[in-house]
Amino acid sequence: MSYQDGWAALHLEMPPRVPRTEYSAHRHWALIEAVTGLPVDADSPSELQHRASSEFLRCWNYDMMWGVLTNRGELDAMRTRMGHAEYAAGGGDRDNDVSCPFDTPEQVLDFDPSEVYGTRDKVDLTRRYERQYADRCRNWPDLVNMTGVYITLISGLIEIFGWQMLLLAAGTDQERFGRMTDRYAGWIAQYFEALAQADVPVVMVHDDITWTSGPFLHPDWYRQFVFPNYRRLLRPLLESGKRVLFTSDGNYTQFIDDIVDCGVHGFVMEPTTDMARVAREYGRTHVLVGNADTRILLDGTREQIRAEVARCMDIGRDCPGFFMAVGNHIPANTPVESALYYNEVYEELGRR
Repeated sequence: MSYQDGWAALHLEMPPRVPRTEYSAHRHWALIEAVTGLPVDADSPSELQHRASSEFLRCWNYDMMWGVLTNRGELDAMRTRMGHAEYAAGGGDRDNDVSCPFDTPEQVLDFDPSEVYGTRDKVDLTRRYERQYADRCRNWPDLVNMTGVYITLISGLIEIFGWQMLLLAAGTDQERFGRMTDRYAGWIAQYFEALAQADVPVVMVHDDITWTSGPFLHPDWYRQFVFPNYRRLLRPLLESGKRVLFTSDGNYTQFIDDIVDCGVHGFVMEPTTDMARVAREYGRTHVLVGNADTRILLDGTREQIRAEVARCMDIGRDCPGFFMAVGNHIPANTPVESALYYNEVYEELGRR
């Protein structure tokens, strides 16, 4: 692991090797046992799991760990339960609870987050961000760590309303839906203001603004109601001198320029976002994280895995802030041999 290489890349100071991060692989117990030799699985004691995960991160030479603090739990007073498919090893993340507190699009359009969720104590929020960051640094002292917000704007609305009611309301009246979006942004701003005061150098801003096919509303709507709010939310973070990274699932290629204009320092991308285009236009000025296709690790041959790693390296190797990663995860059903071979090719091609 190399904090130095990760920190250099975050500041566009090209390290001698391409740094890397991954998501979920440090909870893929069969892979971890294969890499570390430690006998660990989903039912192992937490102390053993932590030790095995930490050893795995060292063996796979992680340089940065993705992380946020503010998530759907902040919305528990009123939010839709969409359930969750089995994803993690052992299926402990499966959730069959599906319910929605909203019956009509009108209820969505009239929703006022401040009335429902109230005002937070900003001093307490700031301390919470600092505690999480400090905990992560204690757990992974040789990595670049971070904290941040998962429910920034669109992701917050998805958690509150669920996809069905969200799309019904947006389709009923996009202007009113936009004004409700503004109200949500006004409420979540207190988290960004508190985070700006925290002694935390790196912040992850997560917001799933697109599907695999791209935007789910007209691009003009995003430019009227999403990106102006991003600029307001990010301003205190940027003024405090933090490095700000942005993550979205799906294909947000057509919004890259808009997000750059909001002031972020880098992008975390799934394979559907065109990293080659992003590298051509912003590869010298912004951090790029991604974006090998996880489906190739799940089902591909060794030749296809090698070609996918080579594709990412060919795009990112000359970009000073490039981090290799599989988007959007290396889940527990990834064949161990495929994951091992992916890492072998990364280590082979990762020297500059």
